[in-house]
Amino acid sequence: MNQTTPNTDAPGILTARERKRLTKPENERAIIFTLAFTGLIASFMQTLVTPIVPELPTLLNTSASNATWVLTATLLAAAIITPIAGRLGDMFGKRRIALLLLVLLFAGSIIAALSSDVIIMIVGRVLQGAGLGVIALGVSILRDVLHPKRLGGAVALVSATLGIGAAVGLPISALIAQNFDWHVLFWLSSLLAVIAIVLVYTLVPVSTLRTGGSFDFIGAVGFAIGLVGILLAISKGGEWGWGSPVTLGMLGGGVLVLLVWGVFELRTTSPLIDLRIAARRPVLMTNLASITVGFGFFATAAVLPQLLEAPTTTGVGLGQTLLVSSLCLMPSGLVMFFIAPVAARLSAARGPRISLVLGGVIIFLGYALAIGLMTQVWHAVLIATAVGLGVGFAYAAMPTLIMRSVPATETAAANGLNSVMRSLGSTVAAAVLGLILASNAVVSDGRAIPSAGAFQLCFAVAGAVALAGVVAAFFIPKREPAYQTASIPVVAAKEPALP
Repeated sequence: MNQTTPNTDAPGILTARERKRLTKPENERAIIFTLAFTGLIASFMQTLVTPIVPELPTLLNTSASNATWVLTATLLAAAIITPIAGRLGDMFGKRRIALLLLVLLFAGSIIAALSSDVIIMIVGRVLQGAGLGVIALGVSILRDVLHPKRLGGAVALVSATLGIGAAVGLPISALIAQNFDWHVLFWLSSLLAVIAIVLVYTLVPVSTLRTGGSFDFIGAVGFAIGLVGILLAISKGGEWGWGSPVTLGMLGGGVLVLLVWGVFELRTTSPLIDLRIAARRPVLMTNLASITVGFGFFATAAVLPQLLEAPTTTGVGLGQTLLVSSLCLMPSGLVMFFIAPVAARLSAARGPRISLVLGGVIIFLGYALAIGLMTQVWHAVLIATAVGLGVGFAYAAMPTLIMRSVPATETAAANGLNSVMRSLGSTVAAAVLGLILASNAVVSDGRAIPSAGAFQLCFAVAGAVALAGVVAAFFIPKREPAYQTASIPVVAAKEPALP
């Protein structure tokens, strides 16, 4: 007599199908390619609308101030969702949450592709911004499923996609925007999202790691409110006025909410972010350095395009088109791709701390060089390439430093917080450098164009911030007890480490 076995799988426990899948040998190269490709798609969302920003008020029949929310909404969504998704990934499976984020990215792309209204567009961009959380999740998945010999190179590559996708995606977006209807940008992103969903579902294995406890809903809400207040004050301060009650209220309220949130997190048994782990010197110093790296990387995107596209009548601008300007920034992304394996080897041989320090020094030297080299197009290409080289070393090191300092069950949440620190640095860079450029301008043909001194001051500030990151990196301990890297039993690697 045949008997059927009832399904007794409980929530958070691997199903029979998932357990069966783990018995099959995994193609590690396919996993790395999939997660890197997914990261590229997610980071591409950052620069997707950059070429059409000046036309957004006309395209969406709205005011210029309302149109800026198309960019701001993506930033806020990414900053809030990334650590929350990380915690959910630690609890319920990183692959499962990564797929959910990709579905949100796809939904946001479809909504934006069908929209001609600013509110609907903002909704779509919020969902697209949520997709950026897959980069931190991808790095965490690598820790769970790869052989340790492959881990360093793979982490360096996937982490670098945050910069590679933004730099390489910009000229693609500009080319599409100049030759096709702007909605094509979002149809392309929806197609890429579908490809990513299929690849992740097919090729990425289920992680066996699950952390216990319940999800901290109160902590998630408090974190979101506090972070939104601070990021809105920083990103909109120039528009609202830095001394306006709205800006000061947002900033002060955000800080106050996060202070109360911190006390709550220290007292709860299952916090969204374990602040005791985040306060450890290796994690804290890495996160502080991440702010400076995010600042340094975004400075090229904030300053160089204005220098390249400004008219030559001012004696400062280089008079290039948006497409040429974006092509000049593309080498920064390409060099990050090619430097990832080199940075991984350096981290394996001398420790990731050395890679982070080296990256910060290169960023500093790049901006120091920029102060005296800003009169030719190739100067801008050289600066972008140098900064991309430094960011490549730093991005390769930061996730490894984090993962060495936290338990495997906290990987995704810790990497998510580190991603927020990078975003915070980028937001501060946009506000500070935007203020400098706007406050030091000359009028040419009825347009306010930043002066030579404004560009030089921006480069000096970016270099100083990079140097501060180097100082923070020196406070990271040279040797720290490392946690186990893999959750899936592995056999000796038959292939050499990722080149």
